[in-house]
Amino acid sequence: MGLKIFSDTNIEEQLKQIRSKDLNELFSKTYLSKTKLNQFNIDDLERDRIFHVQDIKKTCIDYRLRFLDSRYFKNKIPQAAFDEINRLNSLHNTRLGGYKIMAPSKLFKLKDYDDPLLFAPIGNGYYYLIHKWGKDLHPFRKFLMWPFKSISNLFVLILLLSWVATLITPIQLFSKSNDWGVFWMIYFFMFKAIASIVIFYGFALGKNFNPAIWNSKYDKS
Repeated sequence: MGLKIFSDTNIEEQLKQIRSKDLNELFSKTYLSKTKLNQFNIDDLERDRIFHVQDIKKTCIDYRLRFLDSRYFKNKIPQAAFDEINRLNSLHNTRLGGYKIMAPSKLFKLKDYDDPLLFAPIGNGYYYLIHKWGKDLHPFRKFLMWPFKSISNLFVLILLLSWVATLITPIQLFSKSNDWGVFWMIYFFMFKAIASIVIFYGFALGKNFNPAIWNSKYDKS
């Protein structure tokens, strides 16, 4: 086997790294044990498995993931997840519900496995990680999904692609003189061509930016 230079991305670890909320304050509140949906025993909660919806949202936007009700998930949830649910039900003397799953868009419509995470709501915007399964994400997924975070990011990508395309285009095909005027003319042509392709692709396939789809149940992936 060849040496793997870049490690796959573990979304659970990424969530832990960007955790922005103070859990000490969270555990001092009584609303955790009084949410109407899931009655958790605060003393039995594992802090490493608690995440705020804002941290989940940021991770979904960075990696172009969805965070949707489990009923929209089209793949098979492993038995280990159900075993963990049963364990938590017994531990907290409750019956969990309202499950959410974080995963790539394709897992809500295709049969494939790419690092899904199963959550249950705790209250006040917090979620408890129940189970993670499947393989980790591609190590370059965050980088590859960067253009889809905003229109400004996409614009920057088009500018860079146009620059590269201009550099590798023989100027002699358009003019005998090798000056900056010809270069910028070709650059402008490349920009229009690439932008047109991107716009056509986006509208034809109904694509949307990451902030618009992270919690959307509609197929605008």
